[in-house]
Amino acid sequence: MEALVVGVAFLLYFAVRGAPPDRAEAAYRHAMDVIDAQRYLGIFWEDDMNEWIRDREFWAQTANIVYFWLHFPLIIAFGIYLYYGQRHKYTLMRDAFLTSGAIALVVYWLYPVAPPWTLKELAIDRGFDPNAPSYVTGFFDTMQAYLGYGYQAQSTEAFVNPYAAMPSLHFGWDLLLGVGIVWASWRQRLMWITLPIGIFLPLSQVPAITATANHYFLDAAAGTVVALLGFPAAFTLRRWAYPPLIGVLERSPWPALRGWLPADIGEAKPEASVSGGWDGGAGGSASSSGGTSAGG
Repeated sequence: MEALVVGVAFLLYFAVRGAPPDRAEAAYRHAMDVIDAQRYLGIFWEDDMNEWIRDREFWAQTANIVYFWLHFPLIIAFGIYLYYGQRHKYTLMRDAFLTSGAIALVVYWLYPVAPPWTLKELAIDRGFDPNAPSYVTGFFDTMQAYLGYGYQAQSTEAFVNPYAAMPSLHFGWDLLLGVGIVWASWRQRLMWITLPIGIFLPLSQVPAITATANHYFLDAAAGTVVALLGFPAAFTLRRWAYPPLIGVLERSPWPALRGWLPADIGEAKPEASVSGGWDGGAGGSASSSGGTSAGG
């Protein structure tokens, strides 16, 4: 049941994200605003970084691997680990990811921003800015160039919004992933390994998302804010939404629904409480390890 819930949630996320309004010119103008802001701050380095790896295939492929493989595949793997290994921390992390994704969707619709790799096409081919400077039109798509895969591919077009550069959830969700890894391993035997990994993952995304011409530095800053907003949203769900939901599920005549109780936040049923049961987490009581709960 949990796999179905999470799968449907992410499917809806990518489906909504992949159905943007036709606002290409607005996305281009917003991208110019971002570039102008970074130039004013003295941190517009994306064009130089992208140019530097243009003819350095090893570094371009390294950035591609970090951008693609050290993101969603690791999030899925970590979610599976938490679900089966540390259930009392699973729901909070899951909800932080999902609610931050929902916030990002609103921003994508309200403020579309074209990523660097699209700027040449928008400026010249579509005529939005024929005299755009070279630092705008000089970007190239490293993933398309070296992997033969890009967001403009027909196989991914239905699930990709080409104008969803800000906020960068590639950085934001890797930040949540890093926080989750550190939290899950805090004061444990392997913390000396997991702590550097938790720090490395979000930090490695900064050069990866910018050098590959997928994002700007300010996208990462916005991704930080949106991702961290996922935690108060998750705590709000835990405090106000789940208690009445649990009550409804417990009274349900359908066993399949009764089986889907957020195990790390629900109150243990008297008949299910046993000595040696696992910890139900903050604010919850011990639940039977052999009960019907399928997790949060």
